[in-house]
Amino acid sequence: MPKIALVDDDRNILTSVSMTLEAEGYQVATFTDGASGLDGLTSERPDLAILDIKMPRMDGMELLRRLRQKSDVPVIFLTSKDEEIDELFGLKMGADDFITKPFSQRLLVERVKAVLRRAAAPKEPGSAATVNGEDGIPKTSLERGSLVMDQERHTCTWKGQRVTLTVTEFLILLALAQRPGVVKSRNALMDAAYDDQVYVDDRTIDSHIKRLRKKFKSVDDSFDMIETLYGVGYRFKEQ
Repeated sequence: MPKIALVDDDRNILTSVSMTLEAEGYQVATFTDGASGLDGLTSERPDLAILDIKMPRMDGMELLRRLRQKSDVPVIFLTSKDEEIDELFGLKMGADDFITKPFSQRLLVERVKAVLRRAAAPKEPGSAATVNGEDGIPKTSLERGSLVMDQERHTCTWKGQRVTLTVTEFLILLALAQRPGVVKSRNALMDAAYDDQVYVDDRTIDSHIKRLRKKFKSVDDSFDMIETLYGVGYRFKEQ
C-alpha cells in the first residue's frame, strides 16, 4: 500500500484529499504546516509527498529545499493560478509535478498515479527508458563513461560520486544517455519522463535540464555532457 504525505494548512483540503486517496487504496499521513511536514517526511519516508506552497511556519518551497538535502521522494505541489513564478522555481528545485487550485479530486488521483508509476522501478521491458544489453536482454544499469545509472535502485553516480536525482530528472537523463550523440526533442523527453495524461510545456523540460546540470556541476564543475541544440532539443555528448 503506497504511503502518501499530504502537507497543507487548509483542513478542508486535508480532509477531502485524504478521503479520496484512501478510497483509492493509499495510506495517507497529513500535516498542517511545513515544519511538522518536514519532521514527518524525514522520519518515515513516504512514496510520494503532496505539498501546498503557502503555509505557516515553513512554506512549501522551503520544505522542498530542505527535503531535497535528504531525500529524492517524488513531490507534487499544490499551487494557485497566480503562482507561475513559484511553479518554475519549484521545478528547478526538484518538484515532479504541479496541480493548480481549485482542482478536481479525479485529476489529483490521476496525477498521483502517474508520478508513482514513473517512480516505480525497474521499468517494464520495451518502455522508453528500458536499457538493453548487446544481447538484447534488458538490464537495470547503464554506464556511459563516468556516468552510472541503476534503474532498479534509482541511483546515479558521476566519477564515483553520488548525484541525487528526482524521478523525473532520472528518466530525462536516462533517455539522453541511452543514445549519446542523438538529439532528443523536448517532446521526446516529455514522453520519456511523463505519463500521457500529464501535460507539461517546453519550459518544464528546460527547467529540469538546468537542474540536472546544476546537480552534476556540484560534484564536478567541468561537467558538460548535456548539450543544447537551440530550437531542436538536447543530447548527451559522445565520449
